[in-house]
Amino acid sequence: MCELDQYDYPLPRELIAQSPAPRRDLARLMVVDREHNSLSHKQIRDLPGLIESGDCLVLNDTRVVPARLVGRRTQTGGHWEGLFVEADEGGLWRVLGKTRGKLAPGETITLLGADGSEDQLLRLATRQPDGSWIVRPEPPEEVFALLQRVGWVPLPPYIRGGKMVESDRQNYQTVFAQRPGAVAAPTAGLHFTESLLDLLSEQGVAICRLTLHVGPGTFRPIAANSLAEHKMHTEWASLGEQCIETINTCRAGGGRVIAVGSTSVRLLETAAAGGTLEPYSGQTDLFIRPPYRFRVVDAMLTNFHLPRTTLLVLVRTFGGDELIRRAYEEAVREAYRFYSYGDAMLIL
Repeated sequence: MCELDQYDYPLPRELIAQSPAPRRDLARLMVVDREHNSLSHKQIRDLPGLIESGDCLVLNDTRVVPARLVGRRTQTGGHWEGLFVEADEGGLWRVLGKTRGKLAPGETITLLGADGSEDQLLRLATRQPDGSWIVRPEPPEEVFALLQRVGWVPLPPYIRGGKMVESDRQNYQTVFAQRPGAVAAPTAGLHFTESLLDLLSEQGVAICRLTLHVGPGTFRPIAANSLAEHKMHTEWASLGEQCIETINTCRAGGGRVIAVGSTSVRLLETAAAGGTLEPYSGQTDLFIRPPYRFRVVDAMLTNFHLPRTTLLVLVRTFGGDELIRRAYEEAVREAYRFYSYGDAMLIL
């Protein structure tokens, strides 16, 4: 039996959410209590009764950019689709793309605007070992301004085949998003409203923010036969002094550090890899898998994740293998909504 088989599970297709709950805080919430080995059913709006004064809620304030690109090969007119991944300070982009035929360095892609009209050119420079391309926009333009004009919300393919509707521009973004750079949403954060955050703050819950720009590798299934053989994707992250001070004050007072999403968990644990929580800025490729020992995070809010992914491995490592298996089985029985626009679990 392959080690990855234990991270598989059956999921009826109809349970994959194609749109969010009618209101963010009306999503269902499964409460996973590790101390009592129990599961219970709430809604996101019940969080003020589950998070206590003195606890600290850690949010990922990354902002999803409209990273999905549509265009034509300038010379042949062939259809091209791509995904913006990142840009460097020199104005070069890294993109993933697909088209019929073989692309060549020097070739250009004509990007199409939302109305189908021709817009910017991307000139192909070099193909990377992972299949992505380094490209240069012509003429040069500030990256996020250009993406706002020609880009589409980069929905994962299990939501309407990746085809956005206009409401996704707001729905696939947290209300606290600030720093642009993600090509996928930190989905646990999608459940919060500004009024819910205000209510938690008023009752004495400390709230701090970090940044991890979610990359295209986040949903990718593990292809290796064992966890030890898997090469983890890297993502840029930043944790500052102010958030660390808030967390340290919380812990000194006996409060719990509650990470919103696997991205927050990964960055907090990356920044504490040396034994104490330190400021961090740079790439992280931390793969949390058994028998990992958590140094910072006491509880986490997370969505239900795809089988055979690093996200599911992280959650099972944090919540306890048998208990999280049972939680997923119950979520299927109770018809919870799965994945990015779906429901959530709070692991205490």
